[in-house]
Amino acid sequence: MNMQQMLMQAQKMQRELQKAQDALKEKEFTVSKGGAVTVVVLGSKEIKSIDIDKDAFDPENKEMVEEMIALAVNEAVAQIEKESEEINERITGRSGGLF
Repeated sequence: MNMQQMLMQAQKMQRELQKAQDALKEKEFTVSKGGAVTVVVLGSKEIKSIDIDKDAFDPENKEMVEEMIALAVNEAVAQIEKESEEINERITGRSGGLF
């Protein structure tokens, strides 16, 4: 394979990687904890929504609900990072991206 072919192949992988990463940014990741809290996080790691069941609004549940929100957000972010890594590996054949 000559240098020009290698460069063209790298550019193609870079375009595929960018397209897949752009699609990931728009994807929604939904995580529910205990049926009391549901969070939706976009692949861009932007929180789209947090839903708290009305029965969870008891003041005695405050710390539990806060913990469920944190756990749900962290789980959604971990799912996004895992999918991003899988995209990198699928397109480039290695983790961490093209270079």
